[in-house]
Order: sequence, then structure tokens, then C-alpha cells
Amino acid sequence: MKLNYKFPENFLWGAASSGPQSEGAANIDGKGESIWDYWYSTNPELFFNEVGPSDTSTFYKNYKEDIKLMKKVGLNSFRTSIQWSRLMPDKTSKVNFEAVKFYNNVIDEMLSNGILPIMNLHHFDMPMWAQKLGGWESREVVNYYVQYAKACFRLFGDRVKFWTTFNEPVVTPEMGYLGDWHYPCIVDGKRAVQVAYHEILASAIAISEYHKMDCSKDGSIGIILNLMPTYPKDYEKENVKAANIQDLFYNRAFLDPSVLGEYPQELIDLLKENGALPKYEQKDIETIKKNTVDFLGVNYYCPRRAQARTEKLDVDVFTPEIYFENYVWPMAKMNKYRGWEIYEEGVYDICDNIMKNYGNIPFFISENGMGVEGEERFINEKGQVEDLYRIDFVKDHLKSLHKGIEAGANCFGYHMWTFIDNWSWRNAYKNRYGFVSLDLKTQKRTIKKSGEWFKKVSKNNGFN
Repeated sequence: MKLNYKFPENFLWGAASSGPQSEGAANIDGKGESIWDYWYSTNPELFFNEVGPSDTSTFYKNYKEDIKLMKKVGLNSFRTSIQWSRLMPDKTSKVNFEAVKFYNNVIDEMLSNGILPIMNLHHFDMPMWAQKLGGWESREVVNYYVQYAKACFRLFGDRVKFWTTFNEPVVTPEMGYLGDWHYPCIVDGKRAVQVAYHEILASAIAISEYHKMDCSKDGSIGIILNLMPTYPKDYEKENVKAANIQDLFYNRAFLDPSVLGEYPQELIDLLKENGALPKYEQKDIETIKKNTVDFLGVNYYCPRRAQARTEKLDVDVFTPEIYFENYVWPMAKMNKYRGWEIYEEGVYDICDNIMKNYGNIPFFISENGMGVEGEERFINEKGQVEDLYRIDFVKDHLKSLHKGIEAGANCFGYHMWTFIDNWSWRNAYKNRYGFVSLDLKTQKRTIKKSGEWFKKVSKNNGFN
């Protein structure tokens, strides 16, 4: 059958999750405490319905059945993460062999089912012992992370051929150091800059160490960034400037050093102007320059829209928002459950940007998805969620991605967030994202309509 939207040969059709959001089993088999385990133990009221990380979707116990389900919905790849706090429960950096056994079993099970594993090393889940040393503000923690990364490459690199150093590194400074949405809830822009810098440095050193190892000869390593195309309110000079600055802080501060090996000079000048340059060593500049990523993972949910500030922001500490404020586009389609704009054209704009400004580096869409609250409203008489809205959402974004590929973008895959409804930080299970629904009480898994549809797309490598 001739398809209107045919994707490249060997295209990766997959889904994404993370260890802390899917494994459960927060404190068994030698796992150490992460910042999420700790924060939930001290402030459970901050989490939706007081559901914490130990109540995630039990992948630790049910990985064999879940991987069989992945095959049923047509996944040929799956991206998840190794939990640093599970593999190395304390600062001795001694490996927890129960964790090694678990991750070995997961990797082997995926491979035996024809599913390519893509392993991420850090998904917002700093071990609590490392946070007590200063978290990503600390140069010492950078060194500990590199030890952890090297252990992962050594233990699993013979079978895992796609690695990523970080998932959405912007989230740690944005949510935990420019706002109080993630632990440690510090609002201080200068400290946020130091955190962001150490993440990029840690990523570069880990890439350097990976490329020294034999397993890298037939493997590759990248980073996953949530790229949000930033559009000005209009083409008035001040609004264009505001959008450019927002883009510098939230996109290019991570994209440029990861792919091009250097920070934008405009960003450096703004940080100097505000006395917010991070502490660094001269050798770091060369380390970042020489150790760029082999490929890029792109998480895309929504755009940013910016305008010049309508009034001066009165703050005691530096924040990037002194230069801009958000603008709500009157024509925006909104996902009312998340408060996010649905703008599928943003996928094409990301493709275009990567082609024009980043050497058309190989990339894949590593997350894209639609969170909906109260999906039980859409359960039919057969007990299945009829999530036609999710099918439409994915289809529209795939059309935009296809347009980018036709224009020449070097995209090799699309991963949906997520496979099974999973725990989502402070939102817990408020919004559901999966191809497979999860009954929290019974842990029963049921494939949604979107999962059946995705299987056909994967099988046909496209759709009409």
C-alpha cells in the first residue's frame, strides 16, 4: 500500500520513560535514596494525591511482561534510564550488584524481543548523598558522576549501543534553582547558572571517557534536550530581542556547547553583565570543545512565546526573566490539563534549526506526548481507553516531522512519552500519557486505542 507519510528505512518507533518514574521499588535490593525519595518522605503533601516514587508503575517487578507489551504495541526501541542511586547507593561508588543484575536482565530481555535499548544516565534523580555534597553546584559531584558513567559503560556497553548523558538538563536549574517545583527548591539565578554549567561539563567528560572505551567503537553517545522553539509576540525590535534572550538561556545554553562545543557569546556577555558567570577551570573550555555529542535526542511538547517585559521585574537575585516575559498567543490550541500549547509546526522548525545551525546532526524525537487527566471517562465497554485525541496529537506531530525529513533533516526516530502511564514527579498520576493504561490499585495494564494505532504505524513505517 502506498503511504502518504512514509518514514526512512530502519526508523526507530519507540517510547520513552525513566528509572525513577517507572521502576518503583524505591528502597529495596540495596537502592539508595534519591532526592525524590527524600523529598517525598519529608513533604508527601506536595505530591498529587500523596503518591510518591515507590508507587511508580512497578517495572522493577514486571519488566518481562512489560517488554512483551512493548512488542505488542510495535516498539522497536525503548529509552529509559539507569538510576544512579540504585547502581551506586552511597559515596563510596561501590556498585550494587542487585542493580547490575536488574539492568542486565532488562537489557537482555529487550534485545531478545527485538527492542533496541537506549540508556540515559541522569533523569533529574540525583542521589541524596550527592545532593548533600552540593548536587550539581559541586565540582566533586561532577567527578562522582563521571565515575558512575564509566561504570555503566563498562557494565552494559557491550550490549547498549546508544547512550545519553542527561535528559533535559535545563530542568534541574529551571525547576530547582529558578523555582521551587523540584528539590532543592532554591531560587537563585547565579546558583542555577553554576548547576547548568556543571551538567554540561559532566556530559562532556562522560563523552570523553566513553570514546576511550572499546564499547564505543560500535556505539554512540548523545544528550537529550527539550527544545522549545521560541517565538516573539511580533517583529517589534524589543520583542524579538526578548525572544532571543529566552532562547539563549533555555535552549542554546545547552544545545550550543553539546553540539558545537562552545557557548554563545551573547549568553556569556549577559552573564558577565549580571555577575553570574559560573566558576570554571581553563581546561574545561577545551574539554567541552573536544567532546561534543554523536547524536541529539529532542524532547518536544510545546513552544515558548516571549515579549519584552511590560514592567520591570523587582527581584533581589538574578533571574533570566528580567529580560522577557511569556506571551500567550491568542490563536493557541491548548492542552488544558497541562496548560501547554499544542503547536505541531514546532517540530518542523526544530528540524530546520538543526539543519541550518547545527550541522544537520543526527537526531531523534526522544519525547513527544499528551498528558490527559481523567482518562477513565474514555473507557469503552471492553475496558479500553479510546484515546482518539492522542492519536490525532501524534499523527499531527508526525506529519510535521515528516515534512522536516523531506526537507533533509537527519532524523532517525520518534519516541512517544510514554509506554505505560507512569509517575510524573509532583504530578504523580494526575495526567496520563501512555500507550498502555495502568490501574494503580491492581497494576493491570491495558493497551489503549493509541497503542493499537501505533503498532500499525510501526509495522508500515508510516501512515495515511
